[in-house]
Amino acid sequence: MKIGILGSGEVGRALGSGFAGRGHEVKIGSRSPKSAELVAWRQKAGGKASTGTFAEAAKHGEVLLLAVQGTAAEDVIKLARPENFGIKVLIDVTNPLDFSGGPAPGLFVGSKDSLGERIQRLLPNAKVVKCFNTVSNTQMVDPKYAGGAPEMLIAGNDAAAKKKVVGILKEFGWPGALDVGGIEGARWLEAIVPLWVLVGAKIGRWDHAFKVVHG
Repeated sequence: MKIGILGSGEVGRALGSGFAGRGHEVKIGSRSPKSAELVAWRQKAGGKASTGTFAEAAKHGEVLLLAVQGTAAEDVIKLARPENFGIKVLIDVTNPLDFSGGPAPGLFVGSKDSLGERIQRLLPNAKVVKCFNTVSNTQMVDPKYAGGAPEMLIAGNDAAAKKKVVGILKEFGWPGALDVGGIEGARWLEAIVPLWVLVGAKIGRWDHAFKVVHG
């Protein structure tokens, strides 16, 4: 499968390595595709990995992932050119975090809207699925949690797209997904991330996740 990843930070590189290591053809899109950091990533990830502009990555991928800071998401989509998204599955890993008030983040959109919904409106034909945004980049691939990995929380409008994402999750070592419904569910998947940050600061580590349990 051809994978296009928009974003070359720790999240994008972690996901890119996960896909490349499983035999997928991965292209990471960046503003600086020839940076030393990305050259090193490409060499380590192997022959299935490449880098390019945002537009090149979006055109390359059969499945796309948006893995940039929330504040940059809409600009990156424009740089990637909306026509390159078409009716593709777009896994939205972003969070609308606002650190302007200090180290404890807020959200720059929420309650009645979400970044996931904004992205879906920008790309009305794409099949946007919110996923991976509630866990650390260190746990996205081959997760290791005491007691086992939880189901991944996801949201999106298209059932077939979510089924494809569940397949990717299982390929990466997750047990599956807890589907909270349409893309409006991104409001609440994004809203729990400030709590995730506060918990991480409290326990002094960032490999934690939320798990739904019941009697």
